[in-house]
Amino acid sequence: MRRRSHCSTTGRGIQTSQIDLIMRTLTRLSILTSLGFAAAQDVDYAQFVNPFIGSEGAIPGYAYGGGDVFVGVTVPFGMVKLGLDTYEEPINQSALNGGWTPQGYVTGISLMHESGTGGGPKYGFPAQMPLTSIDGEVNLLDNRTYWQKRKGEDVASVGYFRTKYESGVTVELSATRHAGLYHYTYPTTSEKHVLVDFSHYLPHPTRSWDSQFYTGGEIEIRPNSSTYTGYTSIAGGWCIGAPVTVYVCGEFDTPPNEARAFKGKNTFPVSRHFRSFNNATTPSPTFTGNNARSGPLNDRVGAVFSWTNVIEVKSRVGISFMSVDKACAYKDAQLSTWSINDTMQAARDEWNRDVFSKIQVDISESANKTRLALLYSSLYFMHLIPSERIGENPLWESEEPYWDDFYTMWDLFRNQVSLWHLIQPSYYESMLRALIDIFRREGWMPDGRSGNYNGLVQGGSNADNVLADAYVKGLRGNINWTEGYAAVKKNAEVLPYFDENPVDPQGSLKEGRSALDDWIPLGYVSADRNSRAVSKTVEYSLNDFAVSQIAAGEAPGDRDLYLQRSAGWQLSWDPDATARNFKGFVMPRFANGTFDKNYNITNCGDCNWADESYEGTAFEYSFVIPHDVARVIDLMGGPGHFESRLDYVFQPNTSGVDLGVNGLGITTINNVANEPDFQTPYLYNYLNKQWKSVERSRQLANDFYFNNNNGIPGNSDAGALNCWLVWQMLGLYPIVTTPVYLLESPWFPDINITVNHDKTLRIRAEGLDDGDGRQGYYVQGATINGQEWDKNWFEHEDAGGIMTEGGEIVFRLGSEQKAWETGDVPPSPGHIELDVGNGM
Repeated sequence: MRRRSHCSTTGRGIQTSQIDLIMRTLTRLSILTSLGFAAAQDVDYAQFVNPFIGSEGAIPGYAYGGGDVFVGVTVPFGMVKLGLDTYEEPINQSALNGGWTPQGYVTGISLMHESGTGGGPKYGFPAQMPLTSIDGEVNLLDNRTYWQKRKGEDVASVGYFRTKYESGVTVELSATRHAGLYHYTYPTTSEKHVLVDFSHYLPHPTRSWDSQFYTGGEIEIRPNSSTYTGYTSIAGGWCIGAPVTVYVCGEFDTPPNEARAFKGKNTFPVSRHFRSFNNATTPSPTFTGNNARSGPLNDRVGAVFSWTNVIEVKSRVGISFMSVDKACAYKDAQLSTWSINDTMQAARDEWNRDVFSKIQVDISESANKTRLALLYSSLYFMHLIPSERIGENPLWESEEPYWDDFYTMWDLFRNQVSLWHLIQPSYYESMLRALIDIFRREGWMPDGRSGNYNGLVQGGSNADNVLADAYVKGLRGNINWTEGYAAVKKNAEVLPYFDENPVDPQGSLKEGRSALDDWIPLGYVSADRNSRAVSKTVEYSLNDFAVSQIAAGEAPGDRDLYLQRSAGWQLSWDPDATARNFKGFVMPRFANGTFDKNYNITNCGDCNWADESYEGTAFEYSFVIPHDVARVIDLMGGPGHFESRLDYVFQPNTSGVDLGVNGLGITTINNVANEPDFQTPYLYNYLNKQWKSVERSRQLANDFYFNNNNGIPGNSDAGALNCWLVWQMLGLYPIVTTPVYLLESPWFPDINITVNHDKTLRIRAEGLDDGDGRQGYYVQGATINGQEWDKNWFEHEDAGGIMTEGGEIVFRLGSEQKAWETGDVPPSPGHIELDVGNGM
């Protein structure tokens, strides 16, 4: 067992002279902050954001296989995400998730979207659509009769979006937290109409079980004809959720010459699971005067507004999950102006103040503009979801905040929550309180949640990891940790009811841990009684370590139980399993204790819900034990064998999996586009060969992240991939559920990060010289708050509270590939040695 040095703890072992040095460093940083902070608020970091990064896949001009990112307008964690909804082929399950596609037909412009998600679509409602004709072949109930191609290139920046239809209509958009602003400019000779379609949503034409469907609505045109109100309800979607009811209050700046509500038969008013995607002949709408109501068969409702005497039409629309009155109040309060420019500037100001200024680097003419674009665009994408819905919880009354669109914890827990903890402490505490309140009211914390409904669970109960990461770093605030511990303990002990999701016949996907029937009696997840046995075993191990971390403070008597259970992954370790000349892997194990000797260690098949390993092979998952890397090294044969195997997973043309459209260009076993492998390139730190971590991770970043539409290597996954790049550029990497950060190598010579609300963490890279292919980025030495640092890691409260009180980390960089660290390797706080014996 590796031992920790005293200087890794919270202040123990620090000499008086060191304390004086720390205080001088903090004083100097305080002066720097006071001199530069006001100016920083006036800097437009938003100018460097490219909202199209990740909007295309490897096939130029198509969303297929891309990042599925939202391209449109919003504010940080905004409830409203206003953008185009399009249909484009070829299509995979997630190509339409963000609404926008490069060449797709526009079917509407809606106020709610996800971003970067890899499952089935959610939202795409409520919608408007500007039209230049509503007669002839146009059927308002069939968007294929009026959908539009676009002319030229779409334009997007923070807070602003513009496109032009083939019909000649120019569309400009901006938004606030709960309202959207539309500006339509029509050709002078065309008709001018705006369709409001309450039955519009993002479709899922390749899979039936999680396709959305419309369950009803109502629309009323107010007497002055320029305002409409009502609601729409849409069910299903990625989490197979209950109907989501959104109340709408829309207004036009100019009263229309004609305004008519309509309704029409809903040709498929139920879920399409086990049914055809075909519709009966689409009927035409029946115009019903000033209002329309769905009725018992969920008739489709909407309205069409027409003008004869204007060229420009502006519309502002508020939405609420609570009431029409609240939607109208948002519209009036948040969009007090009809000006796109004013609304855009307000959004940019909020992004600059609340997000981009949290990480400040040199933006002068001499700065590397590509790196600026990657840094600030990545910060942008990791602040799109989840959605902050304080005051917008329709399910229960509570004094606790409410958040939705955790899509999903499986993606977010790896490194994203750790950065929110530092730079967004208020938002982050609010999220955690919301998770615990969801448990308090519904019985379970979500692993995924959207549309006010828990689901889906990809592996373990990863909200446990999120809470533990905050707990061990000392976040307390107004969080009820007694309830928080009750939430994670329930995940560890109570088998959730079986929701019979069609993609997994062996366990619940809605919430909790579906394989506790194996995990508790066997200590591992069996391959014959549960799905995803390999990945669940690995994930449940980390989940129980997370529970033990919280138990240490909240229920000390429980700590050892869960710490022991966190070693369960070793019970799935087959020491005789062999692949590519390496021996010993986590493997599918049956309930009788025998291993599946025929399992392909380098190929997980579809790597999906019903497979033995989810979104990663057994070869990959054998490295994914962040709480006990020391034991992994031992089981792989010691440091030398571990290093050889680690080297191998980064060699080209070693992958045994067809990664499909989301993995084009990735030929290594390590998959930079997939969350389980996020930490793997940094594992060389555990060998005190940090230079190799720097080399591998930089290579991955340079090979797969770009300032262009195909700039990320797969689904953004709610910003998780983007956040991985942010940590890489900062020269740090967090070890989830522990207070440990690995030291790597910064991409900027001087970085100032606002941590813990108002403290400054300064990171300096002395000697950084990596332009034109030069390799002056290897670490030669480091100091933290003036202390010479002999380890390639530190803890949250080290050096006088470096991550809470701020301070300075200085990297000395050069071109020598140097094992500069002489201290202890990073800790393995969950270290337990089980007898893995001989593989049976």
